[in-house]
Amino acid sequence: MAIIKSVRGYTPQYGLNCFFADNAVIVGEVSMGDNCTVWFNAVVRGDVHSITIGNNTNIQDGAIIHCTYQKAKTVIGNNVSIAHNAIVHGCTVMDNVLIGMGAILMDDAVIGEGSVIAAGAVVLPGTEVEPNSIYAGIPAKRIKDVGAEMKAVIERTAKNYPMYAEWFKNP
Repeated sequence: MAIIKSVRGYTPQYGLNCFFADNAVIVGEVSMGDNCTVWFNAVVRGDVHSITIGNNTNIQDGAIIHCTYQKAKTVIGNNVSIAHNAIVHGCTVMDNVLIGMGAILMDDAVIGEGSVIAAGAVVLPGTEVEPNSIYAGIPAKRIKDVGAEMKAVIERTAKNYPMYAEWFKNP
């Protein structure tokens, strides 16, 4: 059973049909919409500031969602996929975004709608990622627009994770 823990008087809130893996950790001031999934070894830690997550968002294995005390909350939109071992810290991620494996998003970054942050990219504090763009590298820089094929990947990934969760609910 996932660890869902109150901290400083805040208890995580979540919508309908969410799935939390057995060793996922969700603590503190966390608000999550419907059809969200938090996978194995992922941590959503709203102990020092708030974390707000929209609907149909998946936080994959080993990902960390956190914020900065009294400075930077984390806001994540709808239909967002945060891949394995990514770190999303004190920033804003708009709707229909794919965060690649091992990517790091730092405080006060804003990831525009429909964008992709490539695997291993480091988005520096305060970076504003234009909507529908792909950012890659260290530090992350814009490399191109999101094309039709990548838009389909973003959509398919967000849709597939609730289906995967059903496999674990009904083995």
